[in-house]
Amino acid sequence: MKISTRGRYALRFMIDLAQHGNNGYTALKDMSRRQGISVKYLEQITSLLSKFGLLQSVRGPQGGYKLAKKPSEYTVGEILRITEGDLAPVACLAQAVNTCPRVKECPTLCLWTGLKKVINDYLDSKTLEDLLSSSPAELASDIALEEPV
Repeated sequence: MKISTRGRYALRFMIDLAQHGNNGYTALKDMSRRQGISVKYLEQITSLLSKFGLLQSVRGPQGGYKLAKKPSEYTVGEILRITEGDLAPVACLAQAVNTCPRVKECPTLCLWTGLKKVINDYLDSKTLEDLLSSSPAELASDIALEEPV
C-alpha cells in the first residue's frame, strides 16, 4: 500500500483548515499559496471531501471552505479511505467479501488480514487534532521501531 499525492494533500488540506478555521472560511487561493498545491488540485480534493460531508463551503468573494466538525472528530483513516479507497495491503482484502479463488488455502491471508487491521487501527486512532498538537517526534514515538540487527 502506498498513499498517493491525493491522500497526502487531502491531509495537508484538512490540517490547514483546522489551523486557520478560526477565521471562518478559507479561500483555495490562500491555501494554495500556503501549502504549495495548485488550486486545480485542491478543487478536486474539496469536491471529494465535500461529497462525504467533511467540509462546509460558501461561494463568492468571501467564500471558501471550513471543517464541518471539530478537528478531534476527524480521523486520519477516514480522510485517507475517502481519498484512497480501501487501505488493504493486498487486493483480495479490498472488497467486503474476499472472492479470491485461493481464499480457503492461502497461507498468507492471515498475515495480510492482520496487517490491514494494524494499519486501519493506527490511522483510525489519529485525529486531525492529534496532528495539530503533536510534534513529528511525538507521533513517531507511538510506534516502537526496532533497530535492524
